[in-house]
Amino acid sequence: MSQQRAPGDLSNNSDSISEESKEKEQQLRERKSSRDDGKVLLKQEDCFEKTGFAFPTWKKWSIITVIFVIQCSMNFNASVYSNAVSGLTEHFHISKQAARVGQCVFLVTYAFGCELWAPWSEEFGRWPIMQLSLGLVNLWQVPCALAPNYGTIVVCRALGGLSSAGGSVTLGMVADMWNADEQQYAVAYIVLSSVGGSVLGPVVGGFVENSLSWHWVFWLQLIFGGATQLIHFFFVPETRTAIMIDREAKRKRKAGIANIWGPNEIKDERISLREVLTIWYRPFEMFVREPIVLCLSLLSGFSDALIFTFLEAYTPVFKQWNFSVPALGMAFIPLLVGYFIAYFSFFPGIRSQRAKRRAEPDSLQPEARLWWLLFTAPCLTIGLFGFAWTSLGPSHGIPWIAPLIFSALVGIANYAIYMATIDYMIASYGPYSASATGGNGMARDFLAGIAAMYSTPFYEVIPGKYTLEWPTTILAFIAILVTIPIYIFYWKGPTIRAKSKFAQVLAADGKASGGVSRPPAQRGMSIRRLSMPMGQLEKGDHRSNRKEEA
Repeated sequence: MSQQRAPGDLSNNSDSISEESKEKEQQLRERKSSRDDGKVLLKQEDCFEKTGFAFPTWKKWSIITVIFVIQCSMNFNASVYSNAVSGLTEHFHISKQAARVGQCVFLVTYAFGCELWAPWSEEFGRWPIMQLSLGLVNLWQVPCALAPNYGTIVVCRALGGLSSAGGSVTLGMVADMWNADEQQYAVAYIVLSSVGGSVLGPVVGGFVENSLSWHWVFWLQLIFGGATQLIHFFFVPETRTAIMIDREAKRKRKAGIANIWGPNEIKDERISLREVLTIWYRPFEMFVREPIVLCLSLLSGFSDALIFTFLEAYTPVFKQWNFSVPALGMAFIPLLVGYFIAYFSFFPGIRSQRAKRRAEPDSLQPEARLWWLLFTAPCLTIGLFGFAWTSLGPSHGIPWIAPLIFSALVGIANYAIYMATIDYMIASYGPYSASATGGNGMARDFLAGIAAMYSTPFYEVIPGKYTLEWPTTILAFIAILVTIPIYIFYWKGPTIRAKSKFAQVLAADGKASGGVSRPPAQRGMSIRRLSMPMGQLEKGDHRSNRKEEA
């Protein structure tokens, strides 16, 4: 009778792992190459335990927590600038509207900067690209703080936006460590950092504006960014799967297993100009040609733009209650409370969906990820209407806390919209989800940048008795229009996706696999297919992924 191994018997476990490793190494030694040069390709399944997917849970979440701080830092840079506007106006003798250009250009260039960094993090790894991005962002803070003229600030803010890698790398790192069906908790966490960082800016910036010169707005960004870069340098390893396989192949060659090479090592060229341009171009193409991406990105962008509208609208609204500059900053805390409420509210749905997918992998349509948004999206309209007409102020007997309560509803909706739309796009577009979510992030940052310019005039130009109330009311009516597509996509999403050229390629790939949900090592399409222009997809190039390409 064989002796059963106890669950906690680590010696037997390690023996088993050692035997498995030896068996894999023997298989690699015996593997024949189909290449002319005789090189044998090391695949993900050959060294799965060396990839980010095999990291222990504590390590994954420690990495993601550092990424959380990075995302907060980048969004903090975008929003805290508003607290320098008054100081810049006085120092450089410019109008406040001109001073807001620095915030606008940062956000607009940030929208494009995220996409510009994407192909390089895929090719050369997440760690060096993130370090380079953080270093450049920190570098541009110095000339801003020491600027001899306002033009220097505008140029360096634009360069700072372009230097910000943002979501293109942070969401990529989530995909490096979790399968698409298992990454919802991590995505929710990163989304919280993105929206939370935008609110952190005015909360801290209010005290800076009240007590220090405008230079400290930039020095504070440098201090936060520098500390963040150091934490990332020491505590975050590389997570990009192809890079980790390359390193393992080099280790095996040094260990005496000759002729084993990683995927990047056997390429004739690391990345072609055509592939780079395609990766840059596809988010714009999907934004224009995919109704799901277009409508949900505009909704997400409108929702995020409201936060930067509030950066300007809060001043005239809360001055009715004699709020000081620090108190105006603290008035953003209810938005943060709304974000946390929305964040935790997603947990039951995520838990339920994961359980159903584990029991039956293909039981849920991507539209299931929009379910909770059906109930949280109306908070946007309700919050805006409520904020509008509680802005009547103390002259109508309204307490200061009333508009803050409604702003918390806007926060709930803002988080829910970003989280659900990102989650839905990941489920709907598979290998193309980076481009789809890139369009989403681009819309959020671009529309937020535009909002920085129109917000103050918007709350000043409407004549009559309700100068503060009607602008927010107009935004509430717009919110009704932009939230309607959520319900259309929830009920008609499968029909709409069936007409998508990208979805047709994914469906063909699914049929080639026999409808079986495959692990990440087998699920991805080849680089050649992923870099294919839309025109070729329309011509029906839906060939199955018979062979993994390097």
